[in-house]
Amino acid sequence: MRDEAMRIQKLLKTKMIDINKHGVFVRISADQEIQEIKTNDKSDEDVRKAVNEAIKEAQKVAAKELQSMAGGMGGLGSLLGGGK
Repeated sequence: MRDEAMRIQKLLKTKMIDINKHGVFVRISADQEIQEIKTNDKSDEDVRKAVNEAIKEAQKVAAKELQSMAGGMGGLGSLLGGGK
């Protein structure tokens, strides 16, 4: 199980999510590390919204990967939302 968790952590570091919102570009890895931000002279509010959207998308990708890992653990999958 530990090996699988390490594999998923490495995978999350390589998956990139690009968000363009309100003229702001954010690239974030699925392990929620901001890789790049282009604000294009937009307001702080626009930047905040774009970063929040990027984080939400990264969380979705990470949750999907974790569910796939939990699916191989029998009963534990339901604890993480992967079951019934």
